[in-house]
Amino acid sequence: MTMKRTISGMIGTGSLAHNRRDFIAENVDPDRVQLNICYRNENLKEVYKELFDEAVERYNIGKRKDRQITNYYEKIRQGKQEKLFHEVIFQIGNREDMAVGTTEGDLAVKVLDEYVKNFQQRNPTLHVFSCYLHQDEATPHLHIDFVPFTTGSKRGLDTRVSLKQALATQGFKGGSRGDTEWSQWVQSEKEQLAAVMERYGIEWE
Repeated sequence: MTMKRTISGMIGTGSLAHNRRDFIAENVDPDRVQLNICYRNENLKEVYKELFDEAVERYNIGKRKDRQITNYYEKIRQGKQEKLFHEVIFQIGNREDMAVGTTEGDLAVKVLDEYVKNFQQRNPTLHVFSCYLHQDEATPHLHIDFVPFTTGSKRGLDTRVSLKQALATQGFKGGSRGDTEWSQWVQSEKEQLAAVMERYGIEWE
């Protein structure tokens, strides 16, 4: 009898302090916080410098002072075009069939752990700066926070933040409204997760 489980891939709110457990929310079991796994916890402003500072310098050459970009992080934060970063949450099953602390829940942790280890490699244009596996809520789940970027742009900064372009580079070309780059990409990641599940004898429902 193979185990069948659903996969959910959701857009997260990206509460970095919550993911790090800087504060303990009501749905968190404080006795289990130490079981959380931190894969990455980089400072977002530092990541912006690392990814975009050189492009900003190139962009500013020969531009009037008032046309120059002084702080790209702030420019994006205050702009309407792009978000500073995006978060995706992956979970196998639910609190009924994959609860934390149960054998099934522990299996979910193993699968998610294996799945996330190749995430960055698979998604080179999504710079992961914060990544946590939580085992202190109802069901084990992953929070993956990343800055999507594109290189080689002809207009504006040659390296800049762009979810659409970052996903397009990885082969996800948006179609209709219900079939966006994001939804295609999430579907593809669910398939990656399902492949890992299969190795552990779990079928994607």
